[in-house]
Amino acid sequence: MLAGPCGWLKDRFGVSWQIAPATLLEMLSDKAPDRSRRAMTAMLSMGKLDIAALKKAYEGR
Repeated sequence: MLAGPCGWLKDRFGVSWQIAPATLLEMLSDKAPDRSRRAMTAMLSMGKLDIAALKKAYEGR
């Protein structure tokens, strides 16, 4: 599989898939816009998703 930005992968058949961990989906759906925005900004800067880094961004650390 070929890795792309923001958790996107392409399999051997050329089909693209986005990996979306439940933790990330919870962060992005938070009612506090600042917290969800920080998580989204962090995710957009990643190739392979780093859950620990996403949590730090989400928490504002």
